[in-house]
Amino acid sequence: MPEKVISVGLILPELTRSVAEEHLDELEQLIRTAGGDVLAKVLAKRQAPDPATYVGSGKAEEIKQLVAYHDANLVVFDDDLSPAQARNLEKIIEKAKVIDRSGLILDIFAGRARSREARTQVELAQLEYLLPRLTRAWTHLERQAGGIGTRGVGETQLELDRRIIRTRIAKLKEDLKHIERTRETQRKARSDAFTVALVGYTNAGKSTLYNRLTRGGAEAANKLFATLDAKSQKAAFEMPRETVIIDTVGFIRKLPHNLVASFRSTMEEAVAADLVLHVIDHSHPQFEDQRAIGDEVLRDLGVEADRVFEVYNKSDVLGDQPRLRRRDAVAISALTGAGVDDLVEAIRERELLGGEVMHLEIPHEESRLAARLHELAQIYETQQTDNGTRFTAWVPRDAVHLFEAHSAGSLLKPARVS
Repeated sequence: MPEKVISVGLILPELTRSVAEEHLDELEQLIRTAGGDVLAKVLAKRQAPDPATYVGSGKAEEIKQLVAYHDANLVVFDDDLSPAQARNLEKIIEKAKVIDRSGLILDIFAGRARSREARTQVELAQLEYLLPRLTRAWTHLERQAGGIGTRGVGETQLELDRRIIRTRIAKLKEDLKHIERTRETQRKARSDAFTVALVGYTNAGKSTLYNRLTRGGAEAANKLFATLDAKSQKAAFEMPRETVIIDTVGFIRKLPHNLVASFRSTMEEAVAADLVLHVIDHSHPQFEDQRAIGDEVLRDLGVEADRVFEVYNKSDVLGDQPRLRRRDAVAISALTGAGVDDLVEAIRERELLGGEVMHLEIPHEESRLAARLHELAQIYETQQTDNGTRFTAWVPRDAVHLFEAHSAGSLLKPARVS
């Protein structure tokens, strides 16, 4: 049975009411994802958050009355609450537990984590979130006995004190370092491959596109944070070189800082990728805001703009409605496949820019070199001669030196994509 929830947001001077309402709408999506049902929304207008109760004592009393009227058992705030604010609000509201956006997102991640890496990252983020809140956490969690905001570490470790939690945090950080080293080894093993990372706002359709490009079996659902673990698989299309597609965790506004830090290793796949496809839900009313959040995250990760290619998804939902998009981008429907051929061609052209077309003549006795050429290059033409084989082939730039001694003519560069 869904938990009965009241959601609360604040309209500050830098926010318009419409933007604050959009934020609350997204919060409602998160609450539904966690298994809750929003019965009422509260928006308070203030010049600054109240240090004691975030929304002010009068608005807190109003929330208390709403909780009683709807028989709600959870109040979720759209911004982070300090431990003191959460404690004061619970004293006023009495009959409902109080969590903030970060606690809610951590709860969703705890329910979705499957791999060892994701579980380690989520537990680390949860413990770092709980540590400053220990003064209220134990009796608070003991009373609620489960529900949104308490899955995972909260339910089973009520007896932990600060010292034990800090020891556990240190152990988890060491575990993550080991996992990151393993991931780095995996990246080096596929260094010959051209890597394409899919990034973007949560629920933009990345997993559906991943399945379309790889014919893979990643979960693709109309819900937030369907993907927590980076997945990789070879592209299902003919490409100039071996091409690996990587699906990553989605972005969202106001993502908890602890979670950003602990999930950085997952996003390192995007940092290391040769090409980053920024997937944007073109049908979403706030697609420009979501695009801006994605751009900001990519900048923070250190991904250069020239490695980013924008993909405007869900054209099947948009229909004929005109929507502005940036130049050098492509519009697709990952669901129906419309426009995906154009996207594949754009990826192929990016790959071609990373190498050179060579005319080669390889003697018969150097069969290993010919085999290496077939492994690394895209062969356009072959011709047998008395002395060996003539090739016209596209060769990755970092492999050109292997074949220069057998160049039968000048090196030709592929035409640059306009």
